[in-house]
Amino acid sequence: MSEKEEIKEEIIEEVIEEPSEAEKLKAELDKQKDDYLRLLAEYDNFKKRNIKEKEGMYIAGICDAVEKLIPVLDNIERAIDNGNDLDSLKEGVELIKKQCLDSFKALGVEEIETDTFDPNLHNAVMHVEDEELGENKIVDVFQKGYKKGDKIIRISMVKVAN
Repeated sequence: MSEKEEIKEEIIEEVIEEPSEAEKLKAELDKQKDDYLRLLAEYDNFKKRNIKEKEGMYIAGICDAVEKLIPVLDNIERAIDNGNDLDSLKEGVELIKKQCLDSFKALGVEEIETDTFDPNLHNAVMHVEDEELGENKIVDVFQKGYKKGDKIIRISMVKVAN
């Protein structure tokens, strides 16, 4: 074999052994596609796990609230069963009210202040003109409002002066 033929065969072997540019790009594309599919699967699992956690927290929140209110219901039933005279019934209902407010406090729920009218916290269902009272002064509360932190659970229904 001549020297030219040997060089020619070496070049042919190198070309055959080395992957072409297209093969390199295809391999890189396949790798990126695989990485993308893995990332997509991880994200899908994350979404499913997140939904499950939210549902669990919601159910746990309801259970915590109901757990705090069950003793109140028990005492209402006792008051109904044992309230033979009006004085003992009234006393029992007052104790239940206190227990209910204590349960709200344990849940972090507080009554909305009713000194000065704030349209974000109060619903003015009546209005009275009285110069002796200050501007936007709440005169009467028809229905108490409650909040937890910045979240309003129920706005107060009030009567406002001026």
